Amino acid sequence: MVTPAGMRAASVHIERGRIARVGEWDDPTSSPVLDAGDAIVMPGIVDTHVHVNDPGRADWEGFETATRAAAAGGITTLLDMPLNSIPATTTVAALRAKRDAARGKTTVNVELVGGVVPGNADDIEPLARAGVRAFKCFLAPSGVDEFPAVTEHDLHAAFPVLMRTGLPLMVHAEDPARLGAAPPGGSRSYAAYLASRPPEAERSAIALLVSLMEACPTPVHIVHLSSATSLPLIHEARARGLPLTVETCPHYLTFAAEEIADGATELKCAPPIRAAGDREALWRALVDGEIDLIASDHSPCPPVMKDTGGDFFAAWGGIASLQLSLAAVWTGARAQGIAPERMARWMSEAPARLAGLSATKGTLATGFDADVTIWDPDTSVIVNPAGLLHRHPVTPYAGRELFGVVRATIVGGRVVFTDHSMRITPSE
Repeated sequence: MVTPAGMRAASVHIERGRIARVGEWDDPTSSPVLDAGDAIVMPGIVDTHVHVNDPGRADWEGFETATRAAAAGGITTLLDMPLNSIPATTTVAALRAKRDAARGKTTVNVELVGGVVPGNADDIEPLARAGVRAFKCFLAPSGVDEFPAVTEHDLHAAFPVLMRTGLPLMVHAEDPARLGAAPPGGSRSYAAYLASRPPEAERSAIALLVSLMEACPTPVHIVHLSSATSLPLIHEARARGLPLTVETCPHYLTFAAEEIADGATELKCAPPIRAAGDREALWRALVDGEIDLIASDHSPCPPVMKDTGGDFFAAWGGIASLQLSLAAVWTGARAQGIAPERMARWMSEAPARLAGLSATKGTLATGFDADVTIWDPDTSVIVNPAGLLHRHPVTPYAGRELFGVVRATIVGGRVVFTDHSMRITPSE
């Protein structure tokens, strides 16, 4: 069990959805017992970057399917992005529509993120009062018309308002001036797509954000960092005390550009998956604490939007990985001899802190919500898309061996997923 005091044999005692205490492994109890055996018990995973797309594009995903997949992946709380739903979550009215769409359909905890788009600075504080956990913006085109990218001028207007809320601004950091145009007729070449979104686009966008933070130090969170070239800039900004945090994603820690075949559009995302050297540098940055957390950036779509005859420029840029995030990350960590308790730091504790939930989630301790992930670090499976629970079983992990099988997921003291390897038995 991963506890604040370290990993040890222990027991978690749950009452009315909260952790009543963390005791010794053989503490007596009058309640039913779920024996995790040799599996790892850790705080429930908090995924701060999920595109559910509901309402408006529930044919892409939806709260019912997304949260079932999340539970099967050990995720107990997710933050839904303000796009690609219709309407985008850029006003309080749209936030209400999102909550109405989710009501009665969720298996795990769902928190919502508000959007920052051109001209909605006046909506930021009302959205914060209405309960969003963070805000999100794009510096480059988002891919959907309902959520346009912001300019430096827009951010100058938004930053002082954001700072008053105290909530972080999650930023898709690519400088549109550094992005290349699609070639006439598109291309099946992954190298061509990779060249169109160079590391300089990411670094230039982060440099702009740092300059804005120096004038108005509102918390900024860089989503889906893909390139190691931006790490020195991030390190220097944080060393100066700027409230900058950063995430990376399972696909950047798993795949490498050299391994991506032409036409393999299931691996298209933005920013793109880069070279093996970047992948290894991202791992080192995680271990060294330069990268704060890992989030899925689950961004599904109907299969036809990926099946473009292999044209990378026409395909939807997103990877569906909600159910596989823990296993994908652990498979890479395990190969490098990284201790399993690091998973709790990167996927539970730090994301809970980013979302403003660290007083109740992300830790197995007295008084915290009884959100628990139980997983087996030594068992592997070959990924079969037919076993995935998100709406469309499209994944670049198909056929890949992944270690770290989720055995059970508990949300608020209630078992919401189990692979039936463990049973709840009456206490002695």
